[in-house]
Amino acid sequence: MPKSKLLALYLRALKPNSKYLEAGKLSKDVVMSKVKQIFLYLCVAVFALVAGSYLRSVLTEAQQTQLSSEESQQGAKAILAANLPDIHGENQAVSQWLGKVMVVNFWATWCTPCQEEIPEFVAAQEKFRDQGLLFVGIALDQAGMVKKFSQEFGINYPVLVGGLNSWPLAQAAGNRLSVLPYTVVINRSGEIVETYVGRVNLKKLEKLVIPLLKENPQAQSPEKAG
Repeated sequence: MPKSKLLALYLRALKPNSKYLEAGKLSKDVVMSKVKQIFLYLCVAVFALVAGSYLRSVLTEAQQTQLSSEESQQGAKAILAANLPDIHGENQAVSQWLGKVMVVNFWATWCTPCQEEIPEFVAAQEKFRDQGLLFVGIALDQAGMVKKFSQEFGINYPVLVGGLNSWPLAQAAGNRLSVLPYTVVINRSGEIVETYVGRVNLKKLEKLVIPLLKENPQAQSPEKAG
């Protein structure tokens, strides 16, 4: 989806519906709250786009980030403890998918590299679904935009709507630069085995996950899983 179209949709959301205002069904406070929320999303989008553009100028592909053992454990714990609404508004616990090889992708609709890699994720999900691979998208965006994007791109894996509140989750998982996309690979035992900043090279990702799909999960205690 072109960035200009996405921006137009955001700006359109800023305009209150005069019909409801006249009917007194939408208070001024509600309108201002919505305006502030949209403005905040736009500010975050601009910041992430600038940071992402810089990274794209110095990186040809996603860079793997090295996490300490403690960072890896804390990041996995934070992700598995997450409970976020999907695009239908139903809460989903990430821990329900423990035992699969998960590729957790932090993204947003306005993120160009995200738009480029998601079709490849859709293809990989279809290819390796029966072997136990599961992509999980965590969108740092508005629910309506995420639902529309997911339908247009035919996303065939769980998409959770974290909004701006999910930035700390991405940071806990090792996203020190606070840029998108950011991708975390978790093995069947619930351990982080790799993280990527920027658009993921699908061939390298497949090379990583194929051996993981052949592994048996190690027993985990509820404390470690949650």
